[in-house]
Amino acid sequence: MAELFSLSQAVARFVEDGDVVAMEGFTHLIPFAAGHEVIRQRRRDLTLVRMTPDILYDQLIGMGAARKLVFSWGGNPGVGSLHRMREAVERGWPGPLELDEHSHAAMANAYEAGAAGLPCAFFRGYRGTDLPSVNPNIKFVACPFTGEELAAIPSIRPDVAIIHAQKADREGNVLIEGIVGVQKEAVLAARRSIVTVEEIVDDLELKSPNAVVLPSWTVSAVVAAPGGARPSYAHGYYDRDNSFYFAWDKISRDRNTFLEWMRANVTEARS
Repeated sequence: MAELFSLSQAVARFVEDGDVVAMEGFTHLIPFAAGHEVIRQRRRDLTLVRMTPDILYDQLIGMGAARKLVFSWGGNPGVGSLHRMREAVERGWPGPLELDEHSHAAMANAYEAGAAGLPCAFFRGYRGTDLPSVNPNIKFVACPFTGEELAAIPSIRPDVAIIHAQKADREGNVLIEGIVGVQKEAVLAARRSIVTVEEIVDDLELKSPNAVVLPSWTVSAVVAAPGGARPSYAHGYYDRDNSFYFAWDKISRDRNTFLEWMRANVTEARS
């Protein structure tokens, strides 16, 4: 059952060195505040999982939190490369980064399988592509009923999933509105979960047909973190800070500029 925590308490209790950590949120509701707290608490040797790693994961990688990245696309959306991720892969700074690359369809199916408690996911995909030749976690099997060749990959079962949402009630039930990615599946697949929210309310007022509710029994920790998705956006609360995404390209190109920005805005900033 969900409990209410401060952000520092939740990360200290539920995120450990060496964990497999999924921080999801598609276009909006990206859990920046929680990711920054992971950096402040100097977690190391993490396997980071995310369908679309962007600036937050660039920061985590550049600050030495990551050992491995499981992903299906990586970049600064609408701008270009992730320079800290790129330097980790190409030059091993601040440490080598192992990659496990998939397609979006594969990641979505892997989360679904993890949420269902299955060891792997089966789907139509990867035929005619080169990715299986460089990723040993992509296999092909024959359907026992039709003989059709299907792709198979390991399910995603994170040690901890971290997401941001609009609201939670005081019992820990969570409301997500707007564009929905794989947040629900990530939480259901994970052994532990942290949900940061814009506000904690008495009544979730379920009016949206596109609303997703995570019952309190699926969540470990709920944290009130207003603005916790910035510079991404939170539907109904604030817009995406497009200017920051462009600014990040220059900030992240140089190691020293990056480290100074992180010191001033993350590691020495109050959570």
